[in-house]
Amino acid sequence: MPKYLLSLISIAFAITATGQTSFDQRITNSSNVRLTVTNLGTFGNAFRGYRDGTGDASCEYPAGSGIEHLFESGIWIGGLENGGNVRVSTSAYDAPQGYAPGRSGFEFTAEPGSSLELRSSLLDNPNFTPDAVSHQDFVANFTDENIVVPGTSIPIQNHINPMGIEVTMETFNWNYRFSDFFVIVNLTFKNVSQNYYDDVYAALWTNTVVRNINITPAGAGGSAFYSQGGNGFIDSLNLAYCFDATGDVGFTDSYISQKFLGAQDKYGFHHPDIDSAYNSVTGQMELDVDNSVHYNSWIFNNSSQAIFFFPQDDNQRYQKMASGLNDNPCWNDPASQACQQGAGVDIQDLLEGSGNRSDLVSVGPFRRFEPGDEINVSFAFVLAKKKDDGNPNADNTTAQKEILVSNAEWAQTAYNGEDVNFNGLLDADEDKDGDGEITRFILPSPPETPRTRVVPGENQIEIYWSDNSERSVDPITQKLDFEGYRVYLSRLGFDVTGTPDLARDFILVGQYDQAGNDLFYETGFESIRLDEPVFFEGDTTTYRYKYVIENVQNGWQNAVAVTAFDQGNPESNLESLESSFLANDFRAFAGTPANEDMEANEPFVYPNPYYAGASWEGQSNFQEESRKLVFANLPERCIIRIYTSAGDFIDQIEHDANYDGSDIRWYQTFGSENPEENVFSGGEHAWDLLSSEFQIIARGLYMFSVEDLDTGESYTGQFVIIK
Repeated sequence: MPKYLLSLISIAFAITATGQTSFDQRITNSSNVRLTVTNLGTFGNAFRGYRDGTGDASCEYPAGSGIEHLFESGIWIGGLENGGNVRVSTSAYDAPQGYAPGRSGFEFTAEPGSSLELRSSLLDNPNFTPDAVSHQDFVANFTDENIVVPGTSIPIQNHINPMGIEVTMETFNWNYRFSDFFVIVNLTFKNVSQNYYDDVYAALWTNTVVRNINITPAGAGGSAFYSQGGNGFIDSLNLAYCFDATGDVGFTDSYISQKFLGAQDKYGFHHPDIDSAYNSVTGQMELDVDNSVHYNSWIFNNSSQAIFFFPQDDNQRYQKMASGLNDNPCWNDPASQACQQGAGVDIQDLLEGSGNRSDLVSVGPFRRFEPGDEINVSFAFVLAKKKDDGNPNADNTTAQKEILVSNAEWAQTAYNGEDVNFNGLLDADEDKDGDGEITRFILPSPPETPRTRVVPGENQIEIYWSDNSERSVDPITQKLDFEGYRVYLSRLGFDVTGTPDLARDFILVGQYDQAGNDLFYETGFESIRLDEPVFFEGDTTTYRYKYVIENVQNGWQNAVAVTAFDQGNPESNLESLESSFLANDFRAFAGTPANEDMEANEPFVYPNPYYAGASWEGQSNFQEESRKLVFANLPERCIIRIYTSAGDFIDQIEHDANYDGSDIRWYQTFGSENPEENVFSGGEHAWDLLSSEFQIIARGLYMFSVEDLDTGESYTGQFVIIK
């Protein structure tokens, strides 16, 4: 059994062990954010994957970096039942162990057998549907009506008064380079009870934890692992954020934030910037009703703090939603007389100090939520790199959060869609799809990602791609605005010398654009266009372009990608947009091709001798199981057998030309998260220096044999390990 399959078994066992037959979770992988989403309205996985050894991302950004940002998150809704008693339902709140069926705070459930629905707007995606909004939609339906977990006899603790709310949740993420840093959460709450609710608030609760688990394993050190974050809120953006203040500083150069985007109910569109709250009885606008966004933060699961206290019952949770720290007179002016006479503290200064805190972003009030009514509320998880100003653990609004602010504005642009001027009305010339209503969640689109094929060879990498991008129509301008292609190559050793981040590590090695339109470099495509298209066996794509990267070191991983970019739109002040290299990046390993004559081209091993480690094994997160030694000049189909110098059997490897590296740990640690994106030359195969019984082998002289399964030819060689 391949060693990595052990982790898949543990995943299956972990889900079965919950006893919750309706629990389902998936991880976003279209964007550069790896966010766990469940069909019960929770986000993140409380690091369950890291605790049981499977390593599933909770909220990793950039993808593959090991920088985690979220313990767990969930939705809240609350109101005054028939104008009287407070009722609140939550999908998650402060629970040190995270989700478990029946655990207090996890009050939403789904029907047995239900799961997250997958949709995609990409035509070549197996989950394509015209109803899809983004490149990867997750859709779920759940309710707070049950007091026992469906399909079990497990009671839900402290959940004796459900509100009677059904929720439809959609999450959206795109692979565009200008939008691959956020995940939108679109929620529709429906009142299916016999009661009405007044002064309703909806909220997103989060326990954000920014740490680099390649530097400090998840949960290492107990509570100290979680207590290093700094927090804050940007009122103008309705955005709460967290950063690593004192943990893995220098290895965690990013923010996570939760942003309110907008809301809609039967009375109209709601947003603090252009609120349109109406009187629930007369239907007339009430100028004294302010639909606002509130921010709260408290010390995780700690009820003893005067200001930062964990709300323990429905009344306290409702109060947190209805009024925030940003409503406190000390929020903007801690030196004011009113503040000094009251709490007398600089709340924002306290938040910037390190701690383990929960954040709550709430919006409301929504008036007269009657049986059958619906309220739609949208939030976004927005991730961003810090802009380096030499103070990695500082919190400088104008400098370090510049990228965060820009990313948050892109998330808002996506939400606004056709409502370009963001007034909640469909104005003239805004109805692009002609349906007579505002269509949200629309982004300007770069050309379609080129369909790409990578063929590594000896000391070179050949890249082929099709011309599908040239027929892309922009959804906003409705024009064919393709302009050109760009080819990217990663820096040598990008995967083992630090935190992987393709946005940083990719280097532009080739750019080609249309000639004759006075845009860009006017290079034309003659130098890369093939005289005749190329086809590959088992591949229906027609490849019309070719680029060759030469002088590549064999055995080293290189990430390569081809993107397409458009002409931009000066009329709307939109710069040229480029498809995401994350949508078709490949990890290419130059090496020897499949060997047709072992007598003329003898198989060999490198590095030989193998010293304490090979340089491609890295240092920041090295593990004994992540060693790698390469057998080269192998036939297309063969068996490699490894022995001690005394003839004792060590291990056996079956090789074919479609090898993807999935049989050893190195490629799980440093390679692509999708094994099919690891591309080899056909004549090489790596070994992890472990025996067939997973034992670490000692230093010394070793023998190996190669048996060609097609010809019966064999070869015997040797290599040395020095530790």
